[in-house]
Amino acid sequence: MLDEVERWLADRSWSAADRPLDQLLDRKRAAGTTVSVVLPALDEEATVGEIVEIIRRDLIEAPPVPLVDELVVVDSGSTDRTAEVAAKAGARVVHRDSILPRIPALPGKGEVLWRSLLATTGDVVCFVDADLRDFDAAFVSGIVGPLLTDPQVQFVKAMYDRPLGDAPGQGGRVTELVARPLLNLHWPQLAGFVQPLGGEYAVRRSLLERLPFPVGYGVELGLLVDALHTVGLDALAQVDVGVRLHRHQDGQALGRMAAAIYRTAQLRLSRGHSPSYRWGYPHVRPELTQFERGPDGFVPRTYAVDTEERPPMAEIEEYAVRRVA
Repeated sequence: MLDEVERWLADRSWSAADRPLDQLLDRKRAAGTTVSVVLPALDEEATVGEIVEIIRRDLIEAPPVPLVDELVVVDSGSTDRTAEVAAKAGARVVHRDSILPRIPALPGKGEVLWRSLLATTGDVVCFVDADLRDFDAAFVSGIVGPLLTDPQVQFVKAMYDRPLGDAPGQGGRVTELVARPLLNLHWPQLAGFVQPLGGEYAVRRSLLERLPFPVGYGVELGLLVDALHTVGLDALAQVDVGVRLHRHQDGQALGRMAAAIYRTAQLRLSRGHSPSYRWGYPHVRPELTQFERGPDGFVPRTYAVDTEERPPMAEIEEYAVRRVA
């Protein structure tokens, strides 16, 4: 590990308990900082309601002043009761397709996160996956904390244990098999991140609006790498929030995720490490073929790999107009 990363681990890795809620509220009130929490959701009726209820109870209604000013669930086309459950629990629910309707929506988590910048107003934007179980408000307050107390910090990832069934620490298979090797080999400054692909992170809007967003599973790796090249390692941090429990995907779904993440890394390597690159690369859609056993033997299934990326939101006319207004 680079000496720079060892120093960063000592200086920029914290526990959620390091910043008590009353301290965060004092800093937030003094600076006038606003915080938006975004839950991207697709068929998450089983878990989204509890997450919304806990955030409202512990971070909006209970404190003397709210830590969270805006709680938004962006529904990306659920066929279950996700939107109804989230709204009943107290979130503002916005459908992905109603945001920036001039540009037809693409499928993918990154697309939802990108559009959420137009549906929120907070100075700090905190993303939380909607499939978490046994959710704790520290997932939000922990990662928002450094952004409220340290003006140099601009991007904070959650870190946590991620059990797979009864096996501790066995979650995050794509992280260990794909993302971590890629980061250690090509972006060794990011080798200190415990959960580089985790869906819980908080970022200053002033940075987020300058970054491109991969539309699919590559969004977490893409944002992390681009943030490094835009603001530098010392502006990045991570906070230990305990244990993350969520729904695990099967091996083939993980294969498709891995392909998208690899492609996201490949695009950034092809641009070089300059923060001044542009986003007009050729629209190539590579494919991944996987196999399933059928009654007559193995059957190939071919899937497109997400390669589309949205430009920095600051370049979108509707967003620029809103900022001026």
